[in-house]
Parts: sequence; C-alpha cells; structure tokens
Amino acid sequence: MQLSGVVDPRFQRVREAFTENFASRGELGAAVAVIVDGRTVVDLWGGVVDRGTRQPWTSATLALIFSCTKAATALCAHILAARRRLDLDAPVAAYWPEFAAAGKERLPVRMLLNHQAGLPAVDEVLPADALFDWTRVTAALAAQAPHWHPGSAHGYHAMTFGWLVGEVVRRVSGQSVGAFFREHVAGPLGLDFWIGLPAAFEPRVATLRMPPLQPKPSPLLLAMRDRTSLVAKAFLNPPGLTTPGRMNSRAVHAAELPAANGMATARGLAGLYAPLACGGRWKGVELVDTEALRAMSTVESDGPDSILLLPTRFSAGFMKTIDNRPADSVIMGPNPAAFGHGGAGGSIGMADPVARVAIGYVMNQLGPGVFVNPRGQALIDAVYESLN
Repeated sequence: MQLSGVVDPRFQRVREAFTENFASRGELGAAVAVIVDGRTVVDLWGGVVDRGTRQPWTSATLALIFSCTKAATALCAHILAARRRLDLDAPVAAYWPEFAAAGKERLPVRMLLNHQAGLPAVDEVLPADALFDWTRVTAALAAQAPHWHPGSAHGYHAMTFGWLVGEVVRRVSGQSVGAFFREHVAGPLGLDFWIGLPAAFEPRVATLRMPPLQPKPSPLLLAMRDRTSLVAKAFLNPPGLTTPGRMNSRAVHAAELPAANGMATARGLAGLYAPLACGGRWKGVELVDTEALRAMSTVESDGPDSILLLPTRFSAGFMKTIDNRPADSVIMGPNPAAFGHGGAGGSIGMADPVARVAIGYVMNQLGPGVFVNPRGQALIDAVYESLN
C-alpha cells in the first residue's frame, strides 16, 4: 500500500502499524495524525475514498466520524462553562425551561454529558424525517420522563446526547452547535472539522462501507433486534444514520446531528484534541481552563452500561479508557488522565494531557465492535511505543 504524508523519525512505529492496517486488518482508505506538545509528528494517509472508483485518499479527504462528534459537542459546552456562561451543575431547566417536564426540573447539565440523565431514547415513535427536525426531537426529549432515576445508573445516549447537549448550547449561546463550533473552535484553530458540512466540500467526502458480518452477534446487536427495547429505541428512533444508503447521503452530511455526523480529516480530529493535550491552549487560541480539563479527565460514570450492555467509563462528555479484553475495549495509553471519543466503525480521537499527545484516526471501511477496533488501537499503541 502506497502511503503519503510525513512521519517524524521517532514515530516510524506508527507508520508500520498504519501499513499493517492495510495489509492484514481490512483497511480501505484512512488517515492518522498525531500531535505531540503542539507539534505534528505524524500525518499519514492512504488507500481509496471509494472501492468502486478507486479514487485515492488525500490529505483533504473528509470522513463521517459518527460519535467522535460528541467530543466536539461536549467541548462547546465546556467552553461556555469556562466563560462562566454555563454551570454544569445547574439544572438543565435553568437554560431550557421546557425541560422541567416529567420530573426533570432538577436534572443537572452534567448528567447530559456523562450519560447518567436517563434519556437515551424517547418513547414517542418518531418518523424518519425527524432525524433532521431539531425542534421535533428536542420537544420530545423535553417532554420525556427519564428511563431511570438520573444519577442512579448510566447508559450511552447514542443519538440523544447531541440534541440534549446541543440544545443547551443553543439556548445559552443563541447559536446552533455547528455554528458555535465553527466560530469558537474550528475556525480559530483552522480545523477541517464540520458539524453540518457545506455543499462545496461534499466532493471531498469518502464513501463509507458497512462493517463485515460477524459470525456471532454482540449482545448489543441482539438487543437491537427487539424494536420495543430501550436499546433499539436509543439507536433507531428516529431511524438512524446506518439505515441503508443514509450515511453516505448529502442530507446526513449537511445536517447538524451533534452526536453522530461530524465530518473531519485526521488532522482536524487530532487538532480538536491538541489544545486539550496542551493545557487548553494551542496556536495562540485558548479554549478552556484547568477546571474544564479536569472535568474532561475525571471519571464520572463507571460500570455496566444500560444501553451498550458492557462496562463503560465516561467523564463529562468524553470516553475514558475501558479494558474489557477480550471484549470491546479502548486503551488510551498508560496515563489515567487521557480521554477521547470513538465513533462507530472505529474512528478515534483522544488527548493525553500528561504526555501532551493528541491523536486522530479516520477511515471509510467500518469495522466490528462497539469501541475502537484493532486498527485504531494499534495506532494508539504505536504512538506510546514511540514515546516509550
């Protein structure tokens, strides 16, 4: 496989792992970027954007990164908190009065970020086009009673995270998440990362392919077959991005789905985390303070996940290392302070504020598993092997 890009000699192990992803781990097209202490040490890409056309992947190729988007959305909330415009421990209803319905008047903003709110799904059956109807879905969530007592358990808010946190951002800032993120993060940092992709950039988007069929379905997939289950509702009401043909549609790329439809290059995804790995500041842009970084690093939810049906760990808006080996795991290096977020199929972004490392990996051949799969994990491991 012909790779393009640059690698600092110290990080040749990352090039080797990236090459092996194509050789033996089913990679089709992908890119990886690593920033250490504010300096790019790995910027690699290879493969093709589409299996049919064989068009080569370039440094400007954009990929749909699914739940990696949650990190960008969470960062918007933390920026507002750092600017003292949002209190994570205040009731959501203080900013979104309609949210007080169904006993949620005291539910704090923090529980929207750490997946303890009990709102992974709505009971109202929503039509397919509700995916693109912000007002319809946020009204349904405001009226919804929690599925468990907030704070008593946690469960991955796979799609609702974006509408819940995004509506708080909108109520506080007066801007949609996509607009706020562009003005306060991606624009100032020069990141090729979008929540709501402009039409002009659509030709740069890689075509995603569904993951290969697995001989033994996971508990999560088995639970989703029961359309009445909370798990199924969390992912399929309204019908989600993985509906056949939908994830590669212009409609999905153009929408603002702040839990799941970010579009980014590997550089853009790594660049999101670079300030968070460097004390909250990068390229002369200060995003957050030490209090926000502490909230991003500190585990707030730990244990059995009511939606993903395996142990998970979350801080306020970010995934933390979880070792379920040989089952689904994500190991973000040896430092407990590291945090990040994976996306369906295996994309991953992360920051390690101890090693001052930021990593972004994007691809178009979705892989199996709930968290990062062996391709992304191999790249993370290679970064830390290079750092010794």
